[in-house]
Amino acid sequence: MFDDARELIRTIREKDPAAHSSIEIIFAYPGFHAIMIHRAAHWCRAQGWESFARWVSHVGRFLTGIEIHPGAKIGRRVFIDHGMGVVIGETAEVGDDCTIYHGVTLGGTSLTKGAKRHPTLGKGVVVGAGAKVLGGFTVEDDAQIGSNAVVVKPVPEGATVMGVPGRIAGQMPKPKASHAKEDEDGTKRPGFNAYGVTASDRDPYASSILELVRVVDEQNAEIKRLSAEIQRLGGSAAEAEVKDFDRSKLWARNPQTKTEVPEEYSDWMI
Repeated sequence: MFDDARELIRTIREKDPAAHSSIEIIFAYPGFHAIMIHRAAHWCRAQGWESFARWVSHVGRFLTGIEIHPGAKIGRRVFIDHGMGVVIGETAEVGDDCTIYHGVTLGGTSLTKGAKRHPTLGKGVVVGAGAKVLGGFTVEDDAQIGSNAVVVKPVPEGATVMGVPGRIAGQMPKPKASHAKEDEDGTKRPGFNAYGVTASDRDPYASSILELVRVVDEQNAEIKRLSAEIQRLGGSAAEAEVKDFDRSKLWARNPQTKTEVPEEYSDWMI
């Protein structure tokens, strides 16, 4: 357990720039306390002391605000950052090097006793604040769950999931030697993205809408070209005027001033 604690302290110092010392982590990091208490509760459950294990888990919840069922399997170097409101269910499995933020639920949707009701997180998974991962499926290695996403289906390796319900918004690039982390088996893993998302991630709905807008623009241009060609040949053009698509309707506006979002904030479009 002491080796596990030292390893977790090193991980926290790597992933949290607010961690100034090992002493600070030992005495003031609820995520560290929750993992250590869970190790004890899980061991008690393995001895068959199920009620006592639940009591130990309950004490951990009271002290940290993090609820981890004694039956859950937690890997090495799992960092629960901030932690308040995290719930990890009985049959959940969390792989090595995962990061879980406050308000996350690894919950079950089945009431069948003895069944695999809760999700399995592979190695290096990041689950952003407030995200809910519900069901007995697997989130594969290095996947990222964006804050407040609701995930109810399996997630492929390296995918970024956002939204309600969760949809794949992007794929992580293959790790580069300069920033990748190496597992014990030599596997290179991508760098760490806090909260599971980056500024470059796009909403899949927004991407689809923008693609439809592009198609409409091209169709309008072709209709205008054909109409002009018909007129040149002596025919009559379409009675209705073909108007360009008004892209300003895609922008957020102030309902009182009707002002459009400045161009420098165009990334917020849709």
